[in-house]
Amino acid sequence: MSLYGYAGRILRVDLDEKKFHDESLDADFVSQFIGGAGFGAKYLYDEHPESVAWSDPENRIIFANGPFSNTSVGGSATTCVTAKGPMTNLAGSSQANGYMGAFLKSCEYDGLIIGGRASRWSYLHISRHGIALKDASHLVGKDVMETQEQIKRDLSQERVSVYCVGPAAENGVRFGVITGDGSHTVSKNGLGAVLASKRIKAIAVSRGDFKAPVYDPDSLKKISKELHAKALEYLEGSRHKWGTAGTIGNLHKAGAMPVRNYTANVFPDHEKMTGQYMRTHFEKLKRIPCHACAIQHNLLMRVTEGPYAGFIGEEPELEAITGLGSQLGIGDAGAVFVLIDLVDRLGMDVNETGWTVGWAMECYEKGLLTRKDTDGLELTWGNVEAVRALIPKIAKREGIGNLLADGVKRASETFGGEAVHMAVCTKKGTTPRGHDHRARWSEHLDTCFSNTSTLEATFAGARPNTLGLPPVSNPYSPWEVPAINAIINGWHIIEDSVGACRFNMTDPALVTEALNAVTNGNFTLSGLVQKGKRIVNILRVFNIKNGLTRDMDAPSTRYGSAPVEGPARGISLSKNWNVIQEIYYRSMGWDPKTGKPTPETLSDLGLSDLIPDLNAQ
Repeated sequence: MSLYGYAGRILRVDLDEKKFHDESLDADFVSQFIGGAGFGAKYLYDEHPESVAWSDPENRIIFANGPFSNTSVGGSATTCVTAKGPMTNLAGSSQANGYMGAFLKSCEYDGLIIGGRASRWSYLHISRHGIALKDASHLVGKDVMETQEQIKRDLSQERVSVYCVGPAAENGVRFGVITGDGSHTVSKNGLGAVLASKRIKAIAVSRGDFKAPVYDPDSLKKISKELHAKALEYLEGSRHKWGTAGTIGNLHKAGAMPVRNYTANVFPDHEKMTGQYMRTHFEKLKRIPCHACAIQHNLLMRVTEGPYAGFIGEEPELEAITGLGSQLGIGDAGAVFVLIDLVDRLGMDVNETGWTVGWAMECYEKGLLTRKDTDGLELTWGNVEAVRALIPKIAKREGIGNLLADGVKRASETFGGEAVHMAVCTKKGTTPRGHDHRARWSEHLDTCFSNTSTLEATFAGARPNTLGLPPVSNPYSPWEVPAINAIINGWHIIEDSVGACRFNMTDPALVTEALNAVTNGNFTLSGLVQKGKRIVNILRVFNIKNGLTRDMDAPSTRYGSAPVEGPARGISLSKNWNVIQEIYYRSMGWDPKTGKPTPETLSDLGLSDLIPDLNAQ
């Protein structure tokens, strides 16, 4: 396979030596690992010294785009970031959209690998004219929006994509994020904290003029139009018309809206937090599109009612609304706008923030935390101003914020006793997205078994029908759900490798056709799923080498509890967890007693070279 769709080189940044150099990619490598998450997994596995901590300069942080980047495919500017992360001390792989992936490709790079630690706070500027490590001392302490605007002024450019960390990551908050092109975030497993540990405040990429060759541009243009149409039609066009919050009503009906730290499943105020409500009651100012995207699901809006009327900000995403809304007992959409904007500006993961603050609120409600413990804050359910005061404390690690800055698992374990059983998290240390997964088993299992610290096998639930497989007949079956999750695992990590937004990848068959049109790769859908399984297994072995054990693939007590209301009332997956775990492992080709990939599985995936590493554990 030729290098159609690729620039053919990776930028290496050695912060210790302040040196940059290019590294060539070959056809076999890109064919096997595609881009994005695939590149990240391979480089992380090959280059991360065993047992090196997430904050060690030797921890690599890898940014990678994919063959779709800077093409006509919708949303083709996705960047995937991979590193060992602080929430789990295992692999983290997360994506963000906007413009970074396209701009990096336009500068003739397929990715960026950063190692070492800068001697002072700096930011990296990449352009067609060269690479520069610039002083960022004037940016320290600035929020992510201020940082983006200041760097644009520094560079005297508007056509620049800036991804940066905020004060939270600077201060070592474990769930610090990397934010860019507005409020797009590389969120899970504290990858912002990793970048900050290297004293890198931001990465700025100026738009270049390079266009990677495309094998069949006419076919790609045609397929891209079909993908655009499919994406716009998905969910009856809800994302374009109502944003991601357009499905909150369905989420609530299914009992999958998180309410007051999983203590309830009904939230009467949910209707005033839907996309339908906000877009008909608040003032719509303008759309905020990503690169080449027809969906354009996000808006800049002005709150027009309630105590926060007049506030202007980006329309909240569904998981942000639930994470800082219903999870905290807050039902005022304007208040949620304000809180999400604050969390985003400080550079924290909105879901990790929500689960951690929700845990603290329940502790306060039950008398496990007092006003003395909370620095005088009355952390009652729905107290917007108390949450508003608490969030900066977390970002600054001040008072009670220092405890909460390590995330809900560590905070609960530090506190001890009953508080441990109220934490919503996996035993690895990460948290779910903004859903009550007890009513969405496919995502629940995926979160617990994930090797990326975020959803790995599912997206908006398990969708085997898109791969030509029958749908799940019983969403609460401890036998069927894990087997289906394992069968489909592989495809979504390919979506995270091609360099385009998942919202535009609704038809896997068309995605496969588009990939062939770009690369001349002769890929098949089933073959791509196998390549995805190869990536998953590389991450699995990496995690085992870095301390993952079978007992960590499980939910916390509260996360695995039974809902008290809704369709899943009284149903707990925890009582069948051993069965679920064994079926998933067997279906993945992993040893059911250890969770380790078997030698046969690794050999079948062309990963025989990993067997000695696994045997050494």
